[in-house]
Amino acid sequence: MTLAVLAVSSCASFAYAQSFPSKPIRLLVGSPPGGGADFIARALSQKLSESLGQSVIVENRPGANGAIASELLARSAPDGHTLIVNIIGHSINPSVMKLNFDSINDFAFVSQVAASQNLLVAHPSFPATTVKALIALSKAKPGEITYGSQGIGASGHLSGELFQLMTGVKWVHVPYKGGAPAMSDLMAGQISLSFGNIPTLVQQVRAGKLRAIAVTGAQRTAAAPDIPTVAESGVPGFEVSNWFGVSAPARTPSAIVDRVYTDIVHALKSPEVRAAFNNAGAEPVGSNPEQYSAFIRNESAKWAKVIKAAGIKGE
Repeated sequence: MTLAVLAVSSCASFAYAQSFPSKPIRLLVGSPPGGGADFIARALSQKLSESLGQSVIVENRPGANGAIASELLARSAPDGHTLIVNIIGHSINPSVMKLNFDSINDFAFVSQVAASQNLLVAHPSFPATTVKALIALSKAKPGEITYGSQGIGASGHLSGELFQLMTGVKWVHVPYKGGAPAMSDLMAGQISLSFGNIPTLVQQVRAGKLRAIAVTGAQRTAAAPDIPTVAESGVPGFEVSNWFGVSAPARTPSAIVDRVYTDIVHALKSPEVRAAFNNAGAEPVGSNPEQYSAFIRNESAKWAKVIKAAGIKGE
């Protein structure tokens, strides 16, 4: 590319940024209202509306573990007026389903905005109360311990598969259509274990309806600082994060991507946004576009290996 072409490209990008945004912005969410991604999107939208000077409208397009919303974004005009809140499914879907878009090259990754953890819980009657005891019991009874998840390819499912791969234990996976029915059966004693959303499960743990064993992050979470991580409990290197990030369509001018990133970082410093995230069991991140892009590529490679090793097939 010649210097003249680079100069023209730079000027065009600057011109886009000068006129952006020129209309309301759609912030797509690939899950129904009330879910984690929806909560994150709505917490961000008000602050982004204030800083961008245009309404940021959350639009739920649920289905296919976020892939329906992702395809809509990939086909949208690369002008910054359509964005999405990505979830961990964005890195999982290419390995479990056929997509009509490229999960890496069809996106301009703006920022990872938040991360939360799963909580490994058991029925109160389950004999193992620690990770080490769980591993010992699982090896003594291979194929007898059941764990439920929100569905095939969901974060709770892959948390269990990663645990098995790293410890050499053998469990039986029981997929459900969502986290609520999995938790209902766990509390009824129909299954032994489950990895699920921290804010909801902590309430059940405090009420004595479930027993907490460990959280899945690299460090303990502020939402439940008394619960140890899987890694510190005997499985070093184990880490599963339910992450949320904002992306734009590929070929969105870099000046617009940078503008949205700057406003996201500003929003994440807001006490209101931080309090909202905390209530949802999520912690602010605010990585830059290069860091978020690298993170997505690493997550995609990580889960592709787990899915292949576990022989997971999409529904």
